[in-house]
Amino acid sequence: MNFLPFIPRIAWMDAAEPWQLGFQDAATPVMQGIIDLHHDIFFFIVFVTCFVVWMLVRTLYHFHHTKNPIPEKIVHGTAIEIIWTVTPSLILILIAVPSFALLYSMEEVVDPALTVKAIGHQWYWSYEYSDYPETIAFDSYMIPEEDLELGQLRLLEVDNRVVVPAHTHIRIIITAADVLHSWAVPSLGIKCDAVPGRLNQVSTFIQREGVFYGQCSEICGTNHAFMPIVVEAVSLENYIAWVANKLEQA
Repeated sequence: MNFLPFIPRIAWMDAAEPWQLGFQDAATPVMQGIIDLHHDIFFFIVFVTCFVVWMLVRTLYHFHHTKNPIPEKIVHGTAIEIIWTVTPSLILILIAVPSFALLYSMEEVVDPALTVKAIGHQWYWSYEYSDYPETIAFDSYMIPEEDLELGQLRLLEVDNRVVVPAHTHIRIIITAADVLHSWAVPSLGIKCDAVPGRLNQVSTFIQREGVFYGQCSEICGTNHAFMPIVVEAVSLENYIAWVANKLEQA
């Protein structure tokens, strides 16, 4: 069930745009941290690239045969050796500090208010909510192109969305029933392998309501491209209504 017809609401859809090169809008603190780290590292990349290009152009210019017909023999330069050893080391340290901080924050275990189990199959996802007296379980298949309704996204829409409350600590347990899969939702900053016989977990805290699209990111067979992921973050009141409706159907 994608929408609750008895609860009117508007949900923003977070999906990739045609020819998009940048990141999708962040919906979690982890994804915002990834974007900020990317921008910080990109600054160093631009700085180093400009400096190296400048050095190459300067070297080609000054050591051209028309300006320096007699080649000079340079044996050793202590100062330059120290500079080009220390400077990259400092740059790497400046990059490493925020990188490790982000990695530790991604691995931080917070007492979750909700646990969702995602199971990868060839070629669909199934989900289980086991925090309630009766387990809520359902399969999530991609909607074929000929069955799409106006406004639905091709190759991304599913018949049963993962509905979760916004502003809530959520734990997602990820595994697979047959081969390797990968549960990935870019806007949430989540990409976790689904391994048969193994349980991987990620924590997330969605900061705004909306519909977030993802796809399996591990080549898992011929229909790998046809098992999308859709997470719908709603208000707590709407989530309680969704759970009640699911329990009634069980």
